[in-house]
Amino acid sequence: MKTILLAACLTLVAAEAQAISRYDPTHMSCGKVQSTIARQGAVILRYQSTRVPGLPLYDRYVQSQQFCTMGEVRTRAYVPSADTKSCPVYICKRVETDHFHRRFFRRH
Repeated sequence: MKTILLAACLTLVAAEAQAISRYDPTHMSCGKVQSTIARQGAVILRYQSTRVPGLPLYDRYVQSQQFCTMGEVRTRAYVPSADTKSCPVYICKRVETDHFHRRFFRRH
């Protein structure tokens, strides 16, 4: 019984450690957006599209490559903030390997 209780507690701790904070960058200055990402390592930013009214946009933004999974690279992105339309931040993007395969392994 103690083992089950210990396992349950460890699972809860691990789940809390994996929780990710969500923010609306349009209510924060660009500097605050960047410092929040730097402090927390990874956050979700959610905001309304300027091109399609009512469409919410969101993604996971990271401080460094270590927050990306294997097969992803950190890439610059931009989000709107309270003081600028394009605040520079980073996201993780999956590395596209099709280009490599098409270039070197063409079928004839």
